[in-house]
Amino acid sequence: MAEAHQAVAFQFTVTPDGIDLRLSHEALKQICLSGLHSWKKKFIRFKNGVLTGVFPGSPSSWLIVVVGVVSSTYTRVDPSLGMIARISRTLDRTGGYLSSQTKQAVSGVLFGTGLWVALVLTMRYSLKALLSYHGWMFAEHGKMGRATRIWMCMVKIFSGRRKPMLYSFQAALPRLPVPAIKDTMSRYLDSVRPLMKEGDFQRMTALAQDFAVNLGPKLQWYLKLKSWWATNYVSDWWEEYVYLRGRGPLMVNSNYYAMDMVYVTPTHIQAARAGNTIHAILLYRRQVDREEIRPIRLLGSTVPLCSAQWERLFNTSRIPGEETDTLQHTRDSRHIVVYHRGRYFKVWVYHGGRLLRPRELEQQMQKILDDPSEPQPGEAKLAALTAADRVPWAKCRQTYFARGKNKQSLDAIEKAAFFVTLDETEQGYKKEDPEASMDSYAKSLLHGKCFDRWFDKSFTFVIFKNGKMGINAEHSWADAPIVGHLWEYVMATDYFNLGYTEDGHCKGDTSSSIPSPARLQWDIPQECQEVIETSLSSANLLANDVDIFSFPFDTFGKGLIKKCRTSPDAFIQLALQLAHYKDMGKFSLTYEASMTRLFREGRTETVRSCTTESCNFVLAMMDPSQTVEQRLKLFKLASEKHQHLYRLAMTGAGIDRHFFCLYVVSKYLAVDSPFLKEVLSEPWRLSTSQTPQQQVELFDFERNPHLVSSGGGFGPVADDGYGVSYIIVGENFIHFHISSKYSCPETDSHRFGRHLKQAMVDILTLFSLTSNSKKK
Repeated sequence: MAEAHQAVAFQFTVTPDGIDLRLSHEALKQICLSGLHSWKKKFIRFKNGVLTGVFPGSPSSWLIVVVGVVSSTYTRVDPSLGMIARISRTLDRTGGYLSSQTKQAVSGVLFGTGLWVALVLTMRYSLKALLSYHGWMFAEHGKMGRATRIWMCMVKIFSGRRKPMLYSFQAALPRLPVPAIKDTMSRYLDSVRPLMKEGDFQRMTALAQDFAVNLGPKLQWYLKLKSWWATNYVSDWWEEYVYLRGRGPLMVNSNYYAMDMVYVTPTHIQAARAGNTIHAILLYRRQVDREEIRPIRLLGSTVPLCSAQWERLFNTSRIPGEETDTLQHTRDSRHIVVYHRGRYFKVWVYHGGRLLRPRELEQQMQKILDDPSEPQPGEAKLAALTAADRVPWAKCRQTYFARGKNKQSLDAIEKAAFFVTLDETEQGYKKEDPEASMDSYAKSLLHGKCFDRWFDKSFTFVIFKNGKMGINAEHSWADAPIVGHLWEYVMATDYFNLGYTEDGHCKGDTSSSIPSPARLQWDIPQECQEVIETSLSSANLLANDVDIFSFPFDTFGKGLIKKCRTSPDAFIQLALQLAHYKDMGKFSLTYEASMTRLFREGRTETVRSCTTESCNFVLAMMDPSQTVEQRLKLFKLASEKHQHLYRLAMTGAGIDRHFFCLYVVSKYLAVDSPFLKEVLSEPWRLSTSQTPQQQVELFDFERNPHLVSSGGGFGPVADDGYGVSYIIVGENFIHFHISSKYSCPETDSHRFGRHLKQAMVDILTLFSLTSNSKKK
């Protein structure tokens, strides 16, 4: 509606007496406010760019240094060792119109500025060198040596400002190192040793040795060259070749989901929940734009993680192409697009130069819910194009959406801050039928009806009829921890800060001056509608094949696991290995996602969780002749090995990203590597990921144990394998999401889930039995 306001801002008629000019003061006001908002954002970006550019220094530190230097020029002390005098003589040669005092002051300012820049650069590169040290990660848990304490103090000193902005540390983060080929090869052979028969392992060892001696060094040289030139030698190729060049459906295969709190729904009024949570998301976006979000830091708020992935959280859409997709990101967007009952609505989220308040957003959502209009031909199932294969969507987009009203409406969706679906179904945990209700909830968020989520948007925000909510997120622009950070903020802001009235509505007053949501207009020809139906059929086959088991595990949590003096993540990973062996009767290559955000523009690395040590432990658990002590000893060895591998992955010494980049180089050089081809074709039949809790201070689970979240999940990576996601919340709660495919006769998500529950209990029992025997 903003276009309409601007269109009527100036009206005139030609009369015999001249031109009668009529002005719409309200429209002029909105135009002025819009301009002020735009200039305000530009100023904030400029200011933040300056502050980030001089980090770990600050404008105030510049002032202190310059004042100190200039003041010293009026004493007999010369801190510049004659440099100020040289600058003054240079000013003399450029013109004699400056007085001696002015020249002295200007010289002092110039020298002081140069000194300050040198100090800032010294601090920045010193901080980068300090952050390149990762020995602290390999220290025994709970024990910190004197050297590490000194190192931490040095990092804090060189980190400068006490309240850094979101992107402050970016220039100080080290680059991801390229591991030595012999180290990666050794770790790879160790990882596949328990999965191969002796003959196959010997063959793979010979291939690896040949690669390490012949082709490997040549590829490594090019990779080293890239690592010196590029900010990160992995991330751009990873985004391009793993995500954007994939021609299969994003739905199920790539996109993932996040759930609401399990047991609590603050209001059952759909429009009200939408009003509060959309407002919370927009508040978060404003913090991202202003860089007010604190960068995440580990080790007692000492070691920063890369924040680059926040840049494309909002105003981003994946654009389909025939050979490769692209990511379209706009600097700002003043609207969202809402889908309901087959119709698309454009909703402006600013009015009068400010964000719409929760009650006003509720009013907008209610107008959409009450709108009786029917979908236009082809409109209802249009989003099925984003759910199926990319090539038909790319061709269809170019043919039918490149001009006219279709282009305008598609632009509105792709340039929206994010996409919203007002879902017509009721979802969420139901006490009378917990398993079926959570499975339905998970499937709805993962794929819905295949045409009611816009799978190309950075994320689709879903609000169900009963007030439950969730997110479906596209994966190429960032990884799950970024969406998780946003999601925790939204849930906490909705529940603790915004709240609802006694009758379940958003707090505050409505406004009659806000333009109503505008229907997007489409002219979709019959040929395009046929493509939509074909895409929907393909997407439905994929969605109906997904078997999901989403369940809360509250028998115990990390509180008891930590008392066993082991890592909760290692505990769960070993339980997964035990459950998988019980379920399939064999071991499989296992993928666990680990982040590499200790480095600039780092994304993920793979922890190969199936190890010789974990297999020995699982076999001992399956062997009734093994004693509790023997099993416990093997568990501790496996747990320590897993933690070591996780730390290696986090510190840039993983296996799979190195091999992936070597393979990309080989393709550029048009050389064939049987070793790399075989390594990269190995299927991940067990793919796992932990959803991190990054803002736990927002929730006090000891006082509010009912506010636990379900985390999120993803589809199976292999047609004959499992995808497992889990979130560890508080001290007593873990939620699991297990996915597989119905079409595979060997897999069953619910069967695997039952094995996993039992495996968790069996491992904890080992410690209980040992503890009891010691007491006796």
